[in-house]
Amino acid sequence: MKKITFILFLLSGIFSAVAQSTCAEPTVLNGAGLYQVEEILGTDVASPICANNGVVTNSPKSEWFSYTPSEDFTVTITTDIDENTPRVDTRFHVYTGSCGSLTCFAGDDDSGVGSNNYSSVDTFIVTANTTYLIAFDNKWTSNGFTFQLLETPYETPPGNPVTFSNMNVSSINSQYNICVVDMNGDFLDDIVGVSSSNIRIHTQNANGTFTMTDYPTTPAENMPSWSLAAGDYNRDGINDLMYGGGSGVTFMKSNESGTGFDQVSFEPYVFCQRTNFIDLNNDGHLDAFSCHDVQPNVYFLNDGTGEFDFYQSNVTPGAISLGIFPSGGNYGSIWIDYDNDGDQDLFIAKCRGGSSGAKFNELHRNNGDGTFTDVSVESNLRDPLQTWSAAWADFDNDGDMDVIVGASSFTDGGHKFMRNNGDGTFTDITEGSGWDTNTSTSIEHIAHDFNNDGFVDVMGGGSKIMYNLGDGTFTAASTGFGVSAVGDLNNDGFLDFQTGNTLRLNNGNSNNWIKLTLQGVESNRNGIGARIEIYGAWGKQIRDARSGEGFEYMSTLNIHFGIGEATAIDQVIVRWPSGVIDTFDNVEINQTLAVVEGGTLSVGDNAFTSFSVYPNPAKDVVTIKSSATSQVVSAEIYDINGKKVLASPVVNDTFSIQSLSTGTYILLAKDSEGTLSTHKLIKQ
Repeated sequence: MKKITFILFLLSGIFSAVAQSTCAEPTVLNGAGLYQVEEILGTDVASPICANNGVVTNSPKSEWFSYTPSEDFTVTITTDIDENTPRVDTRFHVYTGSCGSLTCFAGDDDSGVGSNNYSSVDTFIVTANTTYLIAFDNKWTSNGFTFQLLETPYETPPGNPVTFSNMNVSSINSQYNICVVDMNGDFLDDIVGVSSSNIRIHTQNANGTFTMTDYPTTPAENMPSWSLAAGDYNRDGINDLMYGGGSGVTFMKSNESGTGFDQVSFEPYVFCQRTNFIDLNNDGHLDAFSCHDVQPNVYFLNDGTGEFDFYQSNVTPGAISLGIFPSGGNYGSIWIDYDNDGDQDLFIAKCRGGSSGAKFNELHRNNGDGTFTDVSVESNLRDPLQTWSAAWADFDNDGDMDVIVGASSFTDGGHKFMRNNGDGTFTDITEGSGWDTNTSTSIEHIAHDFNNDGFVDVMGGGSKIMYNLGDGTFTAASTGFGVSAVGDLNNDGFLDFQTGNTLRLNNGNSNNWIKLTLQGVESNRNGIGARIEIYGAWGKQIRDARSGEGFEYMSTLNIHFGIGEATAIDQVIVRWPSGVIDTFDNVEINQTLAVVEGGTLSVGDNAFTSFSVYPNPAKDVVTIKSSATSQVVSAEIYDINGKKVLASPVVNDTFSIQSLSTGTYILLAKDSEGTLSTHKLIKQ
């Protein structure tokens, strides 16, 4: 067995020990100190992969250590120290659990400070008397090096942090368990597991239990080895899945009977990174986007029947530009409305730029006409920071989206907190915010209000949540686990995590909340791209409905707000991608508000005053006219669940609704100029 010398700077002097190099027999670390690893010769690889670079070598080896702190500490593990001169390219992983059922807790690949410094650094919060397993692997080197473990006493921060309880569900054991989203249209978050020939869904029941169902599929040509996204692109009320693999994209589309999924794969090579569902051309049909690692980004346009056409930016004739050519995507794409103009813009968190070596992050403004403009420079977001994902939210509750660009390495600088100035530009307010002293890196950075205090928090590296104190500063509190899929897994209004087969259930606090579910009619059925606003004693909060954040995981499509100690919500406004606006006054707190597009329009009211509809209520025939010079040419009728039940041409300003059952519907009318109008319609 290989010997490893430990150099411990303790009061009693310097000691040495013999290392055990396997997970089952790790060498025990005796607290803070310097540890000399002579060579990596262990026989078992660190798995799962916790560090930034999620791959292993052809002949993987690791050296394993165990660490049990005597009290709560903020711990740093680093190889970026003078004992390694020159610096060594290392990678390590930190786990909780036991061999065979390990859970990622922390880890790092190349966060050493300075150019061409590929040493490893990560800072995280540990809990007293909990054992952590640490593995250094030979991804980059098997040679010897020194690492340092630093301990600082941890104090619970202000900001009303929450705690989490663990619930194990052993049947969550698919190959990829990275998705929490409602799948069956009841708006309770379900747990989705993916294997090569199976989709396993744990459907959440109203009583807090789960029902497991397997849906066999044909063997997937591409697995979600890099990311997964969900959205209902065929508008049947069941969410479909998008697998982002290392060689291409595979969709699993719900079948016509609603009893399973049909595979749809595309031949072109795509080294997928972040995947998203988004209505790119705002035609009411959900499209898909994949950030390409080494070539121009790709997207899939929905033809309106639930079928996709493949496009590659700057390559396919007629394709729009979605990323700087020829550098590729790499890595974290996210769609947000940063300029408050009602359409979705694209930000790409850039790790590298292929052969050009460029690492500049990119912001692409949606021009509203099917084109995009790169505004990275003028917005002040063209930054060389090495990052895999960015957390976007209105962190200061002033009505526009700010961004925390999360570092995956400190090679080109640390985290950046950029405030939206409301004029298309951003100001760096990192200094003094808590992000300047956060030394934890991660490929995942996600934004949610985890403690329901009305300010959006961020989870990234170090197994901690950075809690937003509402004054431009953040403070860290330990979670005991890393970033994973987020949703409300017991329907109590507080956001939970699903990490492997363990549910991390939020224990909550006394803060109040509201949750919204969206059903698009004229817009895409998920309402992805909608802007949601709530007003009350706190002022204003906003959210954008989106599919795909962070880097890998797919989290809930439901819209969640915390409102702190407030006991009333004055108004809720949903601004749909179509332009329809639904407004709710004096909304009750601590509830789920189900919103159907156009559902708050009064009888006879419509979203475009140039149209008139009569009679309403109606029995057989409806007349619809435009006061403009154009003529109404078509009408579509949707039930309150967003399902299309009638499509009819409009002849001489009339169409028949005789075939409809008695009830309330949403009418979508279009005139010869392409203008759309949404109306509530009652059939007698």
